[in-house]
Amino acid sequence: MGAEHKISQYFAEYEKFTDALPGQSVAWLKALRQDAAKQFSAHGFPSLREEEWRYTNVSAIEKKLFSPVSSTEIGAIEIDSLNQHIMQDAWSVVLVDGHFSESLSSLQGIPESVSVLDMSSALEQQADLLEKYFAQAVDSKEHGFVAFNAAWFNGGLFLHVPAKEVLAKPIQILHVVTQANFMANTRDIIVLEESAEAKVVETFIGCDEAYCSAAVMEVFLSQNADLTLYKLQMEGEKAYHFGGTYVKQARDSRFQHHNFAFGGLLARNDIHTDLEQAAECDLNGLYLGVKRQHIDNHTRINHLQPHAISHELYKGVLNQRARGVFQGRVLVAEQAQKTDSMMNNRNLLLSDDAEVDTKPQLEIYADDVKCAHGVTVGQLDEQSIFYLQSRCVDEQTAKNMLTFAFANEMVEKIKLPELHNIVLEQLLVRFPQAGIEQDWL
Repeated sequence: MGAEHKISQYFAEYEKFTDALPGQSVAWLKALRQDAAKQFSAHGFPSLREEEWRYTNVSAIEKKLFSPVSSTEIGAIEIDSLNQHIMQDAWSVVLVDGHFSESLSSLQGIPESVSVLDMSSALEQQADLLEKYFAQAVDSKEHGFVAFNAAWFNGGLFLHVPAKEVLAKPIQILHVVTQANFMANTRDIIVLEESAEAKVVETFIGCDEAYCSAAVMEVFLSQNADLTLYKLQMEGEKAYHFGGTYVKQARDSRFQHHNFAFGGLLARNDIHTDLEQAAECDLNGLYLGVKRQHIDNHTRINHLQPHAISHELYKGVLNQRARGVFQGRVLVAEQAQKTDSMMNNRNLLLSDDAEVDTKPQLEIYADDVKCAHGVTVGQLDEQSIFYLQSRCVDEQTAKNMLTFAFANEMVEKIKLPELHNIVLEQLLVRFPQAGIEQDWL
């Protein structure tokens, strides 16, 4: 009864703001929002009874009742602090409390053929085009967060890259939450037409108080399109985060995702992609947990047609009473012959109280495939520590060096030098071990 009461409170609270949401004059979106609201009203946020949420309890979000932020209520920004997170060699879109800030964003010099619009403007100017994509990569029935997002998203970004356009610089989407007890609820749509190429960086930061970020992104890659997507989540230690990235890959398209989950009290990342013939997918992730952090990564790769390739490597480092979750699922359809798929999850526990739940799954209906998965959960290798000690390295330093080497493999996969340095700096700041020197890396 308590959960139902909180669902009704969320529903009642957010229904007050319905008329102020972007796109209310767009008939198809209004109908979609209404259907999503009914879905949320019936089922609420995900519960432990759902198999794909059995390790992650989000009841604290129901109890807290995070309120929406209107565009007139967004908080003040410390420009110097914000500039530390804005990439200089990139076009930037800044969303403050879920709302687009034109004054803080920088899109000068982007090709005229490329559409980069905040979601409100996109729904005014290109609603017919958006209708082709909205809710086509993920349905509101996926789970409660997606339904909630579809019903009440208040901002986001629409990126459309035409055929054969290759963006010279990455586009950074910087999500900033400035206020306690509020929810930033955003929806992004990224479309790359045939043979287009782009790099996109998602960055999530926020204040030191409790708040919630709910960010859903839908990606559509046409034939031979190429997208590299980076996500750096480094929110405050009291924050709650749900991020969902849902991708549709056409024939011969390529998708790389690099997911760095460092912040938040409770964070959940969903990365799902559907691969058509000869498409390629590469998922990489690093999650660091300290104190009582809970970080959940859920990936799903659907091989729908022959000759597609997917590689996945996720690493976790957990200390104190932190808990990590990795659920990776690869599904190979009956017609997806000649599939090549590899999934690997490796975890390092630095304390006796740290915990990880890992659940790799292969679901294969084709008979001519090459698929494998691997999982490791453990502590530092004693022989490696002894080897370093024999080279005049003290025990604690030896442990720190080995731990950083374990994590740094994922940082080295970043091909953008500026972003590489930002992530490395965050690694040094947030890493559970002390006494680390950058020269080791």
